[in-house]
Amino acid sequence: MIMIRAIVRPEKADLVMSALMEAGFPAVTKIAVFGRGKQRGIRIGDVTYDELPKELLMTVIKDADKDLVIKTIINAARTNKGSFGDGKIFVSPVEEIYTVSSGIKESSSDEHPALI
Repeated sequence: MIMIRAIVRPEKADLVMSALMEAGFPAVTKIAVFGRGKQRGIRIGDVTYDELPKELLMTVIKDADKDLVIKTIINAARTNKGSFGDGKIFVSPVEEIYTVSSGIKESSSDEHPALI
């Protein structure tokens, strides 16, 4: 299993979530965040905004679905042909998953979940 974390423009977050739903990946967590990338914010006149609003989308998927999910996010989040500030995607391994309500532990290496 892997975790995909995508930081996208706020105006693109709902499009990305809809695209993921249509592609068969409905489980997404969305968090409003602020930050800056290589461009160090944006300057408008004499004012520099160095913390820009973004949305952080997180989902955990099977390894085999990684390329499809990344492509789906990029296609939905990119503006025009792409520009600074469109976002980043981070991919991380997930060793274990626990369902709080049932106490079931799931591991990417386990074939069957175990009750803890």
